[in-house]
Amino acid sequence: MIRISINCLFLFYLLCSSFVNGLEGQEDNSKSVHSKSDLWLHYSGSDGPGKGKHVVLIAAEQEYRSEQSMPMLAKVLSNHHGFDCTVLFSVNEKGEVDPTVPAPFKDKEKRHNIPGLKHLAKADCVIWISRFMHLPQEQMQFFYDYFDSGKPLIALRTANHGFWGGLKYKKEGKNVSLRKMLGGTFMGHHGGWHREATRGVIVPENRKHPILIGVGDIWGTSDVYRCHDDKNPFPDDCTSLVLGQPLINLEKDAPPNTNKVPLPVAWTKTWTGNKGKTSKIFHFTMGSARDLGNEGVRRMTVNAVYWGLGMEKAIKPDRSVAIIGDYNPLNPGFNYEKLGVKPRKVEYYR
Repeated sequence: MIRISINCLFLFYLLCSSFVNGLEGQEDNSKSVHSKSDLWLHYSGSDGPGKGKHVVLIAAEQEYRSEQSMPMLAKVLSNHHGFDCTVLFSVNEKGEVDPTVPAPFKDKEKRHNIPGLKHLAKADCVIWISRFMHLPQEQMQFFYDYFDSGKPLIALRTANHGFWGGLKYKKEGKNVSLRKMLGGTFMGHHGGWHREATRGVIVPENRKHPILIGVGDIWGTSDVYRCHDDKNPFPDDCTSLVLGQPLINLEKDAPPNTNKVPLPVAWTKTWTGNKGKTSKIFHFTMGSARDLGNEGVRRMTVNAVYWGLGMEKAIKPDRSVAIIGDYNPLNPGFNYEKLGVKPRKVEYYR
């Protein structure tokens, strides 16, 4: 009787083990997915005009603390506007968000890593800030496919020099430059780098553009980029919305530097990729983490999502773009130890 009980128990153990192993297999898959998802953040949208739309935000630069600003912006978009948001980061070999990883690498064989770029395939809109990323081809392909998708692209600050060596993206057999796609590229600091703030001046004839609805004060500590010159003038296919006037220092109430003329810092255009689909492009060469603390800069970026998606009628001048929770981004720059910038787990930025 005891032997039968033992045999039964043993059989029961085997059956349970088999069942548990099956569950463990599923759990391992879940953990695998979970461990990968630990490398990005997702925010489900509340009720709002953006319900059912997915915005992917990419933070992959070393200077302007986008690892802090993109999660903040995702919270604004999801909480106040209803968009589902996914934030992707450039990570180091340990899977940590790490702005201190060099760009470009001295070792020409090394590559940066932005996990989760597969989300671009299902994104309705992308907000993108990167700087000199040298990505593996399989990751770049997600960008190329998105450029062909006909979906809107919002490019902030350093995105116009976002990839090391430029794009290998081709149209009609020819390489496409970021200058061509975005309407301009970084040619130097017109304002004093980390010394002269920017005051945004709305172009009067375009004051009624949907992106400018409800926008008043525009100010940020990032300097004005020079993106055009006599050889590469402001393109005819771009619409200038805001000019950036350099100030004499980093204070908000600083007077303008009258030795420097205002230059375009925000404009729209379109891009038609290899599939004949046309995307709306908004390029805003402001957009540091400190800049996005300014309501005007933030509202323009949020409005650009609506504009890009053809949802202009949903833009309201009083729709909230208030920051959720605390937001005290670190100062921009490359003196990481002094600034307190160090590798951190993705969850830190939630």
